[in-house]
Amino acid sequence: QVQVVEAGGGLVQPGGSLRLSCAASGSIFMIYAMGWYRQPPGKQRELVATISRGGSTNYADPVKGRFTISRDNVKNTVYLQMNSLKPEDTAVYYCLAEVSSPTAIGARRPYWGQGTQVTIAS
Repeated sequence: QVQVVEAGGGLVQPGGSLRLSCAASGSIFMIYAMGWYRQPPGKQRELVATISRGGSTNYADPVKGRFTISRDNVKNTVYLQMNSLKPEDTAVYYCLAEVSSPTAIGARRPYWGQGTQVTIAS
């Protein structure tokens, strides 16, 4: 089994910064893409940013220039540095890891974290 655990959420004033982290552990052969998604109150889950194992990144338009995704392949961890935060960034942030296990090396499965609340308010 694979566990994905996020950390770093909280309450921040507009214009502030937060850094989220997400660590994957368990029965892992390799982690491929990792990413962050968010679900604002009353809305559907949406893409924030993704990063490939090689470091290629993709960002949703609302966060471009403000958020930075990075990863540490040794630690099986992905980070999201969030700057210039706005009230509309308020959401539950979820981490996604695309993982293959030692018993099924060719099969990639998505694993989600439980989410961490980010609230931007003055």
